[in-house]
Amino acid sequence: MASNSETNSEDTSQSGEAEEVMEVVDPDNSDIEESDGEGGDKRVYLPGDPLDEGEMLVRDETAYHMYHQAQTGAPCLSFDVLRDSLGENRTTYPHTLFAVAGTQAEKAHLNNVIVMKMTNLHRTSQKDDDDDSDEDSDSDDEDSKPELETAMMKHLGSVNRIRSTEIGQKQVAATWSDTGAVHLWDLSGALQAVGNAQLMGRFMRQESHKPLFTFTGHQIEGFAMDWCPTIPGNLITGDCRRNIHLWKLQEGGEWYVDQRPYAAHTESVEDLQWSPTEKNVFASCSVDKSIRIWDVRATPSKACMIMMEEAHSSDVNVIHWNQKDPFILSGGDDGVLNVWDLRQFQKKGPPVAKFKHHTGPITSVEWNPVDSTVFASAGSDDQVTLWDLSLERERETVMEGQTGGSRLDDIAPQLLFVHQGQSDIKEIHWHPQISGVIISTAHSGFNIFKTISV
Repeated sequence: MASNSETNSEDTSQSGEAEEVMEVVDPDNSDIEESDGEGGDKRVYLPGDPLDEGEMLVRDETAYHMYHQAQTGAPCLSFDVLRDSLGENRTTYPHTLFAVAGTQAEKAHLNNVIVMKMTNLHRTSQKDDDDDSDEDSDSDDEDSKPELETAMMKHLGSVNRIRSTEIGQKQVAATWSDTGAVHLWDLSGALQAVGNAQLMGRFMRQESHKPLFTFTGHQIEGFAMDWCPTIPGNLITGDCRRNIHLWKLQEGGEWYVDQRPYAAHTESVEDLQWSPTEKNVFASCSVDKSIRIWDVRATPSKACMIMMEEAHSSDVNVIHWNQKDPFILSGGDDGVLNVWDLRQFQKKGPPVAKFKHHTGPITSVEWNPVDSTVFASAGSDDQVTLWDLSLERERETVMEGQTGGSRLDDIAPQLLFVHQGQSDIKEIHWHPQISGVIISTAHSGFNIFKTISV
């Protein structure tokens, strides 16, 4: 297991209320002061270890193939990765990625939906002789810096959550506003603008960028939403009043939102996930501690098929459905990560795997889109953790002269990696087309990284 520790980052500030200041920070140029342990020896830090006076955590550069930072004037606490036409399973550096995010500014009228294009994301660690050659760039320039281009659309209210999908040749994003409205946005113009200076000028001269569609029927804010992966344009949204609404894309490009809510939960709906294979099935989790499975072919009052009442000891914050295997991953306010086998779910048995590493509420979980045994999690304890369910503990020999076991004994063998250095991490996503790359967002900005573990 490797760990990343906190580094100094370059500060950014807003220049005037209406301006968003954004940049990608090259960590190789950051002024990072390293601190050795007693006697000048460096040691691996494990979360929870005490620090001596004057000690400082420093990132282990050898634990990452790539590590970059991006910062915004107002924090973006929810984002989504946008699929592109640059190829699948990419490994060659430098990388380019597209994302869409929503801000949480102090004043409602200063919020934006932001389409981002990050380019020249080069490898930041030295290549070992035995590394795969396909990870080299054909024209690798270590002195060139990463770049960030953005196109912004005004958004009334803070963005609680944002999720994107492809409908035909169009990228569309849904945003949950803290005003209680859900908006749909056509990202086509913004995506064209971030790659073309002339189009960017035209895009910025537009007085307003209006949503494709707005639904105000929830009448209260929420956080839960997910696009159906099997029926383009279908969407589910859940609010803090426990109601879930189903959206369907109609002929002609309009959305129909069923006014009859799915309302079996007794408290706020925190997250929603469509089945990756069953077009009529979705899962939900709630502050009421439960996880429920629904079938939209039934009427809303009868659609809840299966329920796990005590999935966690407190609020269930996030869930994610494995893309290849019948498992759902959940994270709660109790700091626990549970893996549920849906084949056993109706029997209301225990989770097939349970991990208690995080010391704060779980804020985000996601399975690796390529390897169905690997997942990532994030918590309010300022950690991103990577896990591999296929690993089992190897017997460790006690070091000579040691009377007890290793301090690693209390760490689950499935824990691959601990990434730190961000403050109040809210959301993480694997890039679906760049192997092993993770993007995380927090109050302190974005991290884009690939570890040696995955």
